[in-house]
Amino acid sequence: MVRVSTETAGVPAGTTPTVDWPDLPAKQQPSWDPTELAPVLAVLSAYPPLVFAGEADLLRQRMADVSRGRAFTLQGGDCAETLADVTGPNIRDRIKTILQMAVVLTYGAGMPIVKVGRMAGQFAKPRSSDTETRDGVTLPAYRGDMVNGFEFTPEARRHDPERLLRAYHASASTLNLVRGFTSGGFADLRSVHAWNKGFLQGPAQARYEEMARQIDRAVRFLEASGVAEAEEMRRVEFYSAHEALVLDYERPMVRRDHRTGLLYDTSSHFVWIGERTRDLDGAHIDFVSRIRNPIGIKLGPTADRDTVLRLMDKVDPEREPGRLTFITRMGASTVRDVLPALLTSLGDEAHHVSWVCDPMHGNTFTSPSGHKTRRFEDVVEEVRGFFAAHAEAGTHPGGIHVELTGNDVTECVGGVDPVALDDLGLRYETLCDPRLNHQQSLELSFVVAEMLEKGVR
Repeated sequence: MVRVSTETAGVPAGTTPTVDWPDLPAKQQPSWDPTELAPVLAVLSAYPPLVFAGEADLLRQRMADVSRGRAFTLQGGDCAETLADVTGPNIRDRIKTILQMAVVLTYGAGMPIVKVGRMAGQFAKPRSSDTETRDGVTLPAYRGDMVNGFEFTPEARRHDPERLLRAYHASASTLNLVRGFTSGGFADLRSVHAWNKGFLQGPAQARYEEMARQIDRAVRFLEASGVAEAEEMRRVEFYSAHEALVLDYERPMVRRDHRTGLLYDTSSHFVWIGERTRDLDGAHIDFVSRIRNPIGIKLGPTADRDTVLRLMDKVDPEREPGRLTFITRMGASTVRDVLPALLTSLGDEAHHVSWVCDPMHGNTFTSPSGHKTRRFEDVVEEVRGFFAAHAEAGTHPGGIHVELTGNDVTECVGGVDPVALDDLGLRYETLCDPRLNHQQSLELSFVVAEMLEKGVR
């Protein structure tokens, strides 16, 4: 048994429990020096929670609405956060982009949008190889700033557990700023709508003007009726999420809620398990089965009925609304062939979970210049296929899960203000996977809003 044992004084969100974690296979884990890791785990276990049990419970209620077809979720943010980019402007612009997208989606869906940021903890990434070779030199692969550095040197690529503490403090700073932005007037509906008007000034965006005019009329009606002055119009609920990949970070952040005695991962409101680590008998699925947070699990094109049902039995045996979200990542060329059959094969079981589309990870390719990239048109096509599959199966298309940034990077090609393949090197800033830039993200929100408003096949 692998034990993280640190009995500490109670904190508002609960106490740090002594948990016996089964010694199960755990893929994609760092190779730490055990003598360096032990004191870091003790410190993490004693640190205050980053989120609270009551907040996770509220998100689970919101995701229950998604599973029932009464809400739509927008999950967006960086592929992999970096410690250097934890700055006020970067966090502000990412929040701003998600809020702008959410306003458009709210109008198209005619229902609440559950806003979840891939942030305040997305500091680690799975890798296809443990090592990287350049010019005959082989070093450990970069696994995210939580584990090692991007620079191609032995010192930077060493797996350093002290980085777990740096990731914690960066996440705390991010969440502090996010809470300020979303509750202090920055998220006022009128301001967010005004930001979107700037996006619509270019001639290529004319196709979205009618929807923008309709949103404008709705906002003016709220102002005239006095509703726009209500506190609910000036602040928004915003939740954090990241992949629960590095178990030496997630396990010490587990706390026992003082109200119920149940376990919560207080590193984030929502955590998901990726395609590479969702082994039914592995440590990652065991971990999320023990905590009360709302949970996501990625499903690629090879996922079948038996696997999905066994995952549900392991993580959500009571079929509790809001507990489990399947995030499908099928690829634009595959989703229409694979997803309808999977949904149909599940029958009534498909209605007990939320379904969210990740249109990014199945559509990555390498450009002639060597940059990993994605075509905006492929991203849109996968979302269309996702909606069509749910229409065919009679289930609810519950949201989108997008890698994006609030900056004007050149990492994905296409869009109304198109990035060409030859442009990729201009502002290619990601250290892992390519992200939609600010303009592409807003365009995606208008396209998805049209799908929500009119239906799509």
